[in-house]
Amino acid sequence: MMKHCFIIDSVFTRLIISTVDSMDTIDQLIKYIEHHVRLTEPDKILVAEAFQLDFVKKRQQIVQPGFTPRHRNFVIKGAFRAYLICKEGQDHTIQFAIEDWWITDYNSYIFQEPATMFVLALEDSQILKITYEDEQRLKRESKNLETFFRIMAENAAAHMQKRIITNLTQTAEKRHQIFIEKYGAIAQRVPQYALASYLGMSTEYLSRLRNRRRKSKKLN
Repeated sequence: MMKHCFIIDSVFTRLIISTVDSMDTIDQLIKYIEHHVRLTEPDKILVAEAFQLDFVKKRQQIVQPGFTPRHRNFVIKGAFRAYLICKEGQDHTIQFAIEDWWITDYNSYIFQEPATMFVLALEDSQILKITYEDEQRLKRESKNLETFFRIMAENAAAHMQKRIITNLTQTAEKRHQIFIEKYGAIAQRVPQYALASYLGMSTEYLSRLRNRRRKSKKLN
């Protein structure tokens, strides 16, 4: 009898811990949303009900080409990389995501069609994920949440345009400098080959740029 009681207590304890973790992560998401829009209490309940906490192991894929992505993912903890592989076998990194960033194959998610990219965990991670259907429901039921998702879409479009212009008009060295100045924390956490792929250069050239940057700092 004591053994059964211990097992029940252990399960109950795990459920409590899981519930507390879930509440903490939802609070993190709500704080993020409220940087953009003000939420009512009913809005917060809608968010808590719609998002699901998930744990992702390092090197685990949450999106794969050929499969329609069902979720938009908010990173609670960890790091991810979205990338595609062209016919010639070359790897192209499209996006990184760390804490308080979103990631999926957006084109495929929005149009609910098979993905063309991989989304891979670079670290053991925690995410809050929402299904396409639940996101549409939130937009219908809450004007504030509809505004939030619109702001996210606008910001993403503006960021992508800025990246395209930078890639077309700046040298590889300048692109690296801009990335380091704006996203230095990400550069420290992602593999060098992935960063090189994102910046549109070879790993060897990125190594030379990093060495040159270190030497320059020492001289200064």
